[in-house]
Amino acid sequence: MTHRILFVCLGNICRSPAAEGVFRARAPHHNTDSAGTSGWHIGEPPYGPMQKAARARGIELNDLRARQFVAGDFDRFDLIIGMDANNIADIEDLRPAGNETPVRLLTDFAPQIGADHVPDPYYTRDFDGALDLIEVAVEGLDAHLRG
Repeated sequence: MTHRILFVCLGNICRSPAAEGVFRARAPHHNTDSAGTSGWHIGEPPYGPMQKAARARGIELNDLRARQFVAGDFDRFDLIIGMDANNIADIEDLRPAGNETPVRLLTDFAPQIGADHVPDPYYTRDFDGALDLIEVAVEGLDAHLRG
């Protein structure tokens, strides 16, 4: 079964494009996209240091471009995944009345890591640490979708 999955972070230049890239490499039969809750970086490629860290793991992000999350995304996707509680709150603020599209934290799919969010490497500068968390969580997400 093919799923439509949207990964969301704040600016759509680090965590969500990395999650999209890791997931599409692992499960290319699904339809994926990423977005940011802010519009600061619309049209920009993922942040250079994140691209470099991902590329070192064989993940290419250079074809992605930032866009802002919109209410219509609830209708376009089967599952919306945020990177932290603030992203989830901002996503939920745009939920249309009556819409039931699930919104989850990426780290929900990796309880073994004991993290309640993916820290933003734009601020922490720990791109490899963010990718480590993302890879484990994406593995859990893939397993969840396979049932």
